[in-house]
Amino acid sequence: MKKRKIQFLTSILAIILTLHLSVVSCSDDPGLENYYTSTKEYASDYLMNRSQYSQFVQILQRATGERGDLRLLDMLGTYGSFTVFAPTNDAVNVYLAGRGMTSVDELTREDCDTIALNSIIEQAYFTTDYSDAQYPKANMLEHIMSISCDSLVEGGEVRLKLMINKTAQLTHADDSVCNGVVHTVGQIVNTSNDLLPTVMEADSAISIYNEALRVTRVRDLMEAYMDETYGFASNKDRIDSCTWTNDKLCVHTAVEYDNVAYPEKRYFNFTAFMVPDSILSAKYGITDLDGLRAKARELYEPVYPEDADVSDETDRRNYLNRFISYHVLNRYGSYYTLTSIDGGRLTNNFNRRKWDNCDWYETLMPHSTMKVSFPSGSQAGLYINRRGVQSRADERGVFVRGAKIATVSEGPLQPNAVNGIYHYIDDIVAYDQLTQSVVFNDRIRVDCTTLSPDFMTILSDGEMARGHSCLVSSDNGRYGVGGQGPIAASNVNHCVGFKAGFCRNFEYTDNTHIHVRMRVLDFWSYQGDELTVKGPFDVKIKLPPVPAGTYEVRMMTCVDFASRGIVQSYIDGIPQGIPFDMRPNGVQLFGWQRDDALGDDDAITAFDKSIHNLGWMKGPGCYSPGGKDSFGGDPMRQLQNTIRRVLGHFYTDGKSDHILRMQQKMESGGEMNFDFIEICPSSVYNNEYYVEDKW
Repeated sequence: MKKRKIQFLTSILAIILTLHLSVVSCSDDPGLENYYTSTKEYASDYLMNRSQYSQFVQILQRATGERGDLRLLDMLGTYGSFTVFAPTNDAVNVYLAGRGMTSVDELTREDCDTIALNSIIEQAYFTTDYSDAQYPKANMLEHIMSISCDSLVEGGEVRLKLMINKTAQLTHADDSVCNGVVHTVGQIVNTSNDLLPTVMEADSAISIYNEALRVTRVRDLMEAYMDETYGFASNKDRIDSCTWTNDKLCVHTAVEYDNVAYPEKRYFNFTAFMVPDSILSAKYGITDLDGLRAKARELYEPVYPEDADVSDETDRRNYLNRFISYHVLNRYGSYYTLTSIDGGRLTNNFNRRKWDNCDWYETLMPHSTMKVSFPSGSQAGLYINRRGVQSRADERGVFVRGAKIATVSEGPLQPNAVNGIYHYIDDIVAYDQLTQSVVFNDRIRVDCTTLSPDFMTILSDGEMARGHSCLVSSDNGRYGVGGQGPIAASNVNHCVGFKAGFCRNFEYTDNTHIHVRMRVLDFWSYQGDELTVKGPFDVKIKLPPVPAGTYEVRMMTCVDFASRGIVQSYIDGIPQGIPFDMRPNGVQLFGWQRDDALGDDDAITAFDKSIHNLGWMKGPGCYSPGGKDSFGGDPMRQLQNTIRRVLGHFYTDGKSDHILRMQQKMESGGEMNFDFIEICPSSVYNNEYYVEDKW
């Protein structure tokens, strides 16, 4: 087992005092006076100085990793940032008894590795940071862990019960040490070493969906785990991998430098949304696979009548195959990574009274897309294929509730596998007529950090490229820091680059540099992040599937930097207009003006129409970089350097792939800030009755 880079923790008290409560939370703050806080003890000292952890200390001492060089107690005795889930001697004894053992000495070295590495995350997480969610960083065994909450009656009083992976109860939490936090658990923390289909098959609550996955062989598609073809050409090239210590990879972007590393290994992940048998029975009277087959035909025959006679259930055109494969994504999606609602301060940058945060993902059903939303208000939570704003209709009078995704506490006992995660949902989801003609008859805004499944796959450091943490203690490293310099050792930001040939949905050559930027609250990027493309680049991108129709494609970007480039766009090989010079600002490009300078709503609408006819749009009104405290609290719509460029148009039959190509036209190269794209149906951008909303 490889020992990873230890992160420096500048001040743990800043984390304790900053209580970032989750959007959906059931924890009560215990109060600062109830925390144990030491500025002298390291995590290793804390454990060794208390006799109730003596057997766990023995396990840590015996765990040496695959190469025999892992010294966990030494690591926990250094500066860094760690969460330790420490089992008491009683917990260890119960575990040993369950295996017919009486002593830690009977455990193998591999047993000790598993127990120890499952118990440590190389990032400090307090119960006030997350209380009903998956942790954003994996443990040292590269497994994702969760914390959930329930009630416990003791002495006639109802108390909060916090569980790790729903199996290990926190009996004492949030003891702060100078290099992290120690939580005491009443059971050994376990995680699964199985692939996602195997983990789901053990769940009797979803037997009908599991049978559908088996007979269609969609479960076989979900067994991919590691790309054995991925690697590095030489040891020299290997220094790029997940170290963030290579000065040559401090990449200049606009007025600062991004610290970039490449993944050491390449994994494949999946996310499944499963309807429990009880809900199928209660809502639809479905009690067996035949009932599900009938429901699949009911939903998909009106949309794909040409496939009515496809009886082979392993055929991707078969209705049951379409049905069950639509419930699976080819990426990792926990409760707080499927949208930009991350339980942190980024949420405050949005006007959530006007806009439901959402993202769009391709599913395993060929040529289909799923929408995931996180509204605020009385119906707050995570939903699939929802349309509206909060609990009401949108500005075009449409409301579709969608299927709600269960929280961690409401979900499966063991939702995580080595290659993915699954969630319970309270209704079936389908790419049916309602989804295609109503929910998706809307502007489809796709964040560029979601365009490839590889941007949302767990890396060898236990995190994803999208939303990667940085080396600062504020917000647990959740957000980056602007203005970083070219020295890697002094640059706290962690951005992830992708080598040509190993980035799904993208095609580019070795002289094209692509990396996913970490989120920075006050940068001019929607949702705080973006895809940075540099060099004499030539990139082909497979657009997300959309229903049949005519669409307009737009690009959101930040202009007005001398380092930007001149980009020519193509759709399906056809040039779209003249090249886009990204160096001038909005005033120079199309006469940009603030809304409050234009006058009333009619004047604003007229101006929007006039610039749209020229191929331009202002940025969205729903997002303010930095929230209320930065840029005067102005949304992107009021900033002359955050604009949308209309790239072109295309028609699709809804059953074909479409390719967007972006080509740098400056011989010396340049950079492209690739923030989001919009795939907008003609019923929205060319509607004589409804003006497209400003959000």
